[in-house]
Amino acid sequence: MTDDLATGIDQPDEVPVPPRLGELLELVDELIIAVEGARTVPLSGNVMLDRDRLLDMLYRLRDDLPEELRAARWMVREREAFVARTNEKAREMLERARQRSEELVSESYIVKEAVDEANALVRHAENEATRIRLEAEDYSEQAFEQTEGVLQDLLSQVRRFRAELHQARRRED
Repeated sequence: MTDDLATGIDQPDEVPVPPRLGELLELVDELIIAVEGARTVPLSGNVMLDRDRLLDMLYRLRDDLPEELRAARWMVREREAFVARTNEKAREMLERARQRSEELVSESYIVKEAVDEANALVRHAENEATRIRLEAEDYSEQAFEQTEGVLQDLLSQVRRFRAELHQARRRED
């Protein structure tokens, strides 16, 4: 059964497996081996399992799974903080441009130049902020998509192994 798992991971059409996922898959393999190798209770289809060992593995699995999600959330927060800093810089630039334009009000040519420059700075800052925000969103979307694919792949493997476990039980009955 572990050969099936290894074959499923090596297929080229699946999501690339991050190094952290390899550890999770090994832990799932250990869980499967523990369940498959469990002794049956006489006169029953039930099995005896080492509760502490299985709980320990399940807790480790639960604690390790959210790392990818925490990383994705961290990226979103970082993106938001970066956009906020960029917007603050844009506001500062706009304020400096306004102050400068007020200083140059005495001559219409200088005033026109200051207004044009301030508007260009604002447009540039807004365009830069938009570009950075869109890039950060794209990066976050890719990270979420990759994490979702990895989790879906893991879920489908768990479901397949559960189905195989149920089929093995039916054959034993």
